[in-house]
Amino acid sequence: MSNSTSYPVSATVSEEQKLLHLAAQLNTRALAEIYDVYSSGIYRYAMRRLGDRTVAEDCVAETFARFLKALQERRGPREHVQAYLYRIAHNWIVDFYRNNEQTYELSEAIRSEADVPEEEAAKHIRQKQVRKAIRMLTPDQQNVVALKYLEDWCNEEIACVLHKPVGAVKSIQHRALKSLQKLLAETS
Repeated sequence: MSNSTSYPVSATVSEEQKLLHLAAQLNTRALAEIYDVYSSGIYRYAMRRLGDRTVAEDCVAETFARFLKALQERRGPREHVQAYLYRIAHNWIVDFYRNNEQTYELSEAIRSEADVPEEEAAKHIRQKQVRKAIRMLTPDQQNVVALKYLEDWCNEEIACVLHKPVGAVKSIQHRALKSLQKLLAETS
């Protein structure tokens, strides 16, 4: 996303407000449109953070299930649906790693050693190191790195997700990159 708003390119603020209003009424067309617009981005985000298709698909499913539950309980978003959905996905991913860290890393190691050519194995190991280093950052730093460099969001969009000023996002980004550089140098 390189546009300066947090809405899809085709949506205006008033269109998103109408869509959210209809979604809050559990209108199936509005819910389907929100899913169609945002599910592929949420999947890419989850896939990059998790590195596993099945788990990324679970993240997308749970993100939209939580979104629907929030709407049913009348506590869903009033604006910035994209930011709301990415926050749900991020929280799910954090919970996933917190609850499955040892089991997930063991299954990743077994999968990476089975019939993988040397170049692919080296690439997989480096990706695993980067994902592990990113998980060692603060939650805000993780979000900034993932949204800025993996999803190509602008600082204004990230600021909306984090509920922080753009200057704070820039500062978080700077600290995150310094920390990542140090963490990755330690694993090399």
